[in-house]
Amino acid sequence: MKNYEQYKRIVKFIFSLIVLSLEMVAFWYIWLNFYNQRMESPYNRTGHWLMVTVYGIFLVLFNILYGGFRVGYLRTGNMIYSQFLATFGANAMAYLQITLLTKSFQSIFPLLVMTIIEFLVISVWSFLSTRLYRFLYPSRSVLLIYGEHPVAGLMSKIHTRNDRFVIGETMHISAGIKLIKERINKYQGVVICDIPSHMRNMILKYCYEKAIRTYSTPKISDVIIRSSESLHLFDTPLLLSRNNGLSFDQRVVKRVVDIALSLTALILLSPIFAVTAIAIKMYDRGPAFYFQERCTINGRVFRICKFRSMIVDAEKGGGSIPAANQDPRITPVGKIIRATRIDELPQIFNILKGDMSIVGPRPERVEHVELYTKQIPEFVYRMKVKGGLTGYAQVYGKYNTTAYDKLKLDLMYIQNYSLLLDIEIIFKTVKILFLKESTEGFDVEEVEAITSESKTKKKTNMKI
Repeated sequence: MKNYEQYKRIVKFIFSLIVLSLEMVAFWYIWLNFYNQRMESPYNRTGHWLMVTVYGIFLVLFNILYGGFRVGYLRTGNMIYSQFLATFGANAMAYLQITLLTKSFQSIFPLLVMTIIEFLVISVWSFLSTRLYRFLYPSRSVLLIYGEHPVAGLMSKIHTRNDRFVIGETMHISAGIKLIKERINKYQGVVICDIPSHMRNMILKYCYEKAIRTYSTPKISDVIIRSSESLHLFDTPLLLSRNNGLSFDQRVVKRVVDIALSLTALILLSPIFAVTAIAIKMYDRGPAFYFQERCTINGRVFRICKFRSMIVDAEKGGGSIPAANQDPRITPVGKIIRATRIDELPQIFNILKGDMSIVGPRPERVEHVELYTKQIPEFVYRMKVKGGLTGYAQVYGKYNTTAYDKLKLDLMYIQNYSLLLDIEIIFKTVKILFLKESTEGFDVEEVEAITSESKTKKKTNMKI
């Protein structure tokens, strides 16, 4: 595998170029035979090349957003899904371009046929490219090093990706650094779990010296340092972590984008709002909307607005009662709007009001915040920005992502914020809407996990 490692980027580029070229050829044929003649002044050869080039740019941009070119990183099914979303987006933009050039709405049928053909090409390409990639770069045998924190969860996740990793051996740090170094040399990679910093530093430096690949689970401090700015005021390098949340100009731009997109969404989705409200009202004559106190930036409390998906007074007994699978309190209408995420749409009003943003950490219930903060003090860090309708943890997390890992994902968003990151998350939210493994915010069931993690963390820190 090491012999081919240096060619990995080239191999991925060739795979991506093949599927990109096939899709561009399909568009060239459709454009030339169905749409070019509809223009007042049909294009010549140069114009055809320009149209195909623009279509190729659309494909590249959407594939970057959805990860369609990540051969070897995504599974075959996810590759097909990501590629199809990118192709669908590029085809939609191409139709808009054709409409503007021909000055009228043209038949969409040729593009639909092209989309179906492209889907078949994508499916075959994803299967063959993934198989060939795995042949050239088989899974790595790794050594997993752990400390006091439980690793069963991480190990089960690694086992689900045996196309990339195979755990050859696990070692506890109590074995000693000398024996650990001896065992490291027998593997192609090392997975470093949440172990004391001084031990981790020694292992990282040793692996760097021996050119052995390492995979580390980050600590909260790692997330903060990772976003630091390099300063070279003198010959000793410094890393600057501002840690103030978003700057004034970032907040202004984010607010403008929130208002513009929310108003647009409210206009476009108004029919869905009306149909959903009527359906809820007709089912049990209860209110269409449901309000609940949540926490946003700096711990400020506001009332979040959602379509009611449960029976009236679902929590009349008092206290927080999270929804469970097959929860009898969920109405038939509620099952549909929860499955399609329509119940979340009224939060657009919260965004317009300024309580929330389109992108940000999911705002939690007041009692949950108080409980989580007692168990893990770093929980308050995620309230340096406004809560969001969607977020980094929702896009990159899964249904079984632990509470502590969700917190890390939220901090990665806060520490690395940019408008481009917001745009990326918005587009990727479309992708996760149809994935069962996508995650929502925190849940009361995660308290035990948080408690276990924080207690272990305290024990480890005391030993250090």
